[in-house]
Amino acid sequence: MDDDFEFGDKVPPSVHRMGKVIRDADAGGFNPGLVVLLVVGGLLLAFLVGNYALYVYAQKTLPPKKKKPVSKKKMKRERLKQGISAPGE
Repeated sequence: MDDDFEFGDKVPPSVHRMGKVIRDADAGGFNPGLVVLLVVGGLLLAFLVGNYALYVYAQKTLPPKKKKPVSKKKMKRERLKQGISAPGE
C-alpha cells in the first residue's frame, strides 16, 4: 500500500510548465482588448463632445429659423373661428 503513494510529494511535469506560463503572463505588456476598448471609447467620447460643441456654437451664432408666412385663406378661417368678420364681407 505504501508503494502506491511514492509520487505523492512530487509534482507532475505538466504542472511545472503551467506554472511558468502563469508567471510569464503578467509580463506580457498591454492587454490588446483593453487597448481596443480605450481607442474605441476615446473616439466615441471625442465624437460626442465635438457634436455638443458644434451644437452650442450653432445655437449662439445662427439666426433663429424664419416662420412660414400664413396664407390669406388660413388667416380668414382663423378670424371666422374667433368671431371677427373678415374685411370686405
